[in-house]
Amino acid sequence: MTKADIVNSISGKLGLEKTEIQRVVEVFMDEVKTAMTKGENVYLRGFGTFLIKKRAAKTGRNISKNTTIKIPAHNVPAFKPSKSFVEGVKINVKVVK
Repeated sequence: MTKADIVNSISGKLGLEKTEIQRVVEVFMDEVKTAMTKGENVYLRGFGTFLIKKRAAKTGRNISKNTTIKIPAHNVPAFKPSKSFVEGVKINVKVVK
């Protein structure tokens, strides 16, 4: 599902203009990004949490030059779904082999 699909679905359910819905979706995403760039986690009860995970420093390899490189500690954004979200997916989505 893409952002356009989400906008179309919400617009159909609420009967509002697609441009209004698109603006709301984009502002929501901007607010999540802004909060996370400030170091804040975003909690959405019943949906999940957008959180910042800390990655420790480690050594890696540059295969083309056959050298060792140091990767510094850094933060990455992550999403942790709520328990009800996880259960809904477990029940409704079939396992593909």
